[in-house]
Amino acid sequence: MKINGTPHRTIWLNENGSAVDIIDQTRLPHEFVIRTLNSLEDAAEAIFVMRVRGAPLIGATAAYGLALAMRNDPSDSALQSACADLLATRPTASNLRWALERMRPALLALPEQERATMAYRLAADICDEDVRMNESIGNHGLEIIRERWAQRRPGQEAFHILTHCNAGWLATVDWGTAISPIYKAHDEGIPVHVWADETRPRNQGAALTAWELASHGVPHDVIVDNAGGYLMQHGQVDMVIVGTDRTVRSGDVCNKIGTYLKALAARDNNVPFYVTLPGPTIDWNIRDGVNDIPIEERDAAEVTHIDGKRANGEVERVQLTPDGVTARNFAFDVTPARLVTGLITERGVCEASEAGLLGLYPEQAE
Repeated sequence: MKINGTPHRTIWLNENGSAVDIIDQTRLPHEFVIRTLNSLEDAAEAIFVMRVRGAPLIGATAAYGLALAMRNDPSDSALQSACADLLATRPTASNLRWALERMRPALLALPEQERATMAYRLAADICDEDVRMNESIGNHGLEIIRERWAQRRPGQEAFHILTHCNAGWLATVDWGTAISPIYKAHDEGIPVHVWADETRPRNQGAALTAWELASHGVPHDVIVDNAGGYLMQHGQVDMVIVGTDRTVRSGDVCNKIGTYLKALAARDNNVPFYVTLPGPTIDWNIRDGVNDIPIEERDAAEVTHIDGKRANGEVERVQLTPDGVTARNFAFDVTPARLVTGLITERGVCEASEAGLLGLYPEQAE
């Protein structure tokens, strides 16, 4: 996508050919900062503190983190240790494990002196593949928006889409998942308008989705997380589109905390609820998402404190809660497949079920 007219991905190889550059998303929307990763430790830290976030981008960053590790020490023990360190950074997103499991056996099969070169090549391939998959998701999602816009009410001037968290290009290498169809529809001339949930506690919707949409010229409004149900009751939401950090074999989807409540409200108000995902986000080893997906619990300070921009332009962290208050910070929840209208993948759209997913990914049949 473009920032001030300049094309950008969220991660790319530094001009020195070995380090890796990222957009530091902890500094958005108030500052656009490019950060250079020079080591495995830099990559792991970037994932853990969410300088990069979103399942596809986490996987791509882990891939380059492994390449940085192989440049430093290509031994078997270093390879296994690097994979373990990267896996420990974020337990919920499926793409992280997928990327490492794709690279590890390929690297172990090579002589040590060839591993670093191959690791960089595999990481670049994962990034390029992610871009292709996300654009394809956008094309499949566009077909749904186009069809539903054609069925609009007489006098309807805009097609209102509600999204939760950030599943735009900042969450991937490029294009995004849930926002990719919105970009496609906007560029085609469909008058889409986005309700962007603020997405507490890290405010990815207010900070990142809104920043993206503004950069692309897509009309939008940031709303508090609990406004979605009200808007649905009053006919102000034509469709919900969200991303997912892990989708299991049965079609259950895990996404940012609060997604489940949006799905319940959508079902109660007959609003279609779609989930977008590339194939690597599917965990074929789990059937019961509610009970078996590990849910990350993050630092309570994300709930009790918030970053904001002062009138003088300085960014400052302030405390929201009374002194001494305890807080819990569950980062994700799981939406059961029965609440999902459809899954939009790079291979097409299917029902949220094992049969639906296997129809698109027959190679995963047991």
